[in-house]
Amino acid sequence: MTILGRWQTWAGFGVAAVLLFGVAPAVLSDFRLSLLGKFLCFAIVAVGIGLAWGRGGMLVLGQGVFFGLGGYMMGMHLKIADAQIRGDDVPDFMQIAGVRELPGYWTPFASPAFTLLAILVIPAGIAALLGFGVFKRRVKGAYFAILSQALAAALAILLVGQTSIGGSNGLTNFRTFFGFTLNDPVNKQMLYFIAAATLLIVVAVVRQLMYSRYGELLVAVRDGEERVRFLGYDPANIKVVAYTLAALFASIAGALFAPIVGFIAPSQVGIVPSIAFLIGVAIGGRTTLLGPALGAIGVAWAQTLFSERFPSEWTYAQGLLFIVVVGFFPAGLAGLGVLLKRRRRAKADAPSDKVPDSDPDTEKVGASS
Repeated sequence: MTILGRWQTWAGFGVAAVLLFGVAPAVLSDFRLSLLGKFLCFAIVAVGIGLAWGRGGMLVLGQGVFFGLGGYMMGMHLKIADAQIRGDDVPDFMQIAGVRELPGYWTPFASPAFTLLAILVIPAGIAALLGFGVFKRRVKGAYFAILSQALAAALAILLVGQTSIGGSNGLTNFRTFFGFTLNDPVNKQMLYFIAAATLLIVVAVVRQLMYSRYGELLVAVRDGEERVRFLGYDPANIKVVAYTLAALFASIAGALFAPIVGFIAPSQVGIVPSIAFLIGVAIGGRTTLLGPALGAIGVAWAQTLFSERFPSEWTYAQGLLFIVVVGFFPAGLAGLGVLLKRRRRAKADAPSDKVPDSDPDTEKVGASS
């Protein structure tokens, strides 16, 4: 990358930091700032999808799985911490159900260190194992998309039937976050800052990967997997890394989503949220660096704005927008600028059909007539 390109990158990160850490807290109310923090969690997921789908060609329709795993693990720790503050042995919803002893798989999540480690390791480990099992068998395309979507549906159904983790209601009414009261506006703002910093870090990591040798191999696998295999590289290993990172980002986003929004439920885990993540990435521009994040924030903002007034119409509008973008603008809205530049260059390079007045052949024809 040239020196000019590096300066542009640093300038872009600087502008984003000013907007997220300076402008947004100054102009938005506490409610709107928390809402933006929620949208930033979606953007973190979208950046990972952009890496796996946009750069690697893997149509991931099950990111709600890893988003939900991170959210539920964080939610379990928060509920245990709230119970300990009240002097109870089990969370409040378990007391209502008549449960007097904490289930065994809940016990480790009483530790903050174990919870944070589990959020980073468990979803990434599941994605790595699933990736090796799928990609080593050369499963790709629509088959991989259907498999990932089926995984999301299965997890959502499983969570609904588990009363020990809230059933269909999920885990709600979080009161503290690692000792900080969530009702305090200052602490809510702190959570927003954590989400904003995490998004910038994730974007920086993905940018570094995109301009590295691994990024070139990932694009090569997307465009010609058999050629990469012929050159001596294993495409499965390259895909697994991208898929694992996307799962890790989704898990971190889910862990931040739970305290910011105040709940985590099966409705954030299944097929619908997974497709919603994908729509934001496609609209923003899946092959670009910032397109997935901006698309996810824009779609989430539009959904919040219009779904309240047009709850049924918004679903159709969202689907129509997805079809139009994928069908006519494969690079997404972020690729419109590149498309316009190419058209201008094509017009400039195209030969003119008009014969110039000084053409000698024209002069000869005029003389002979």
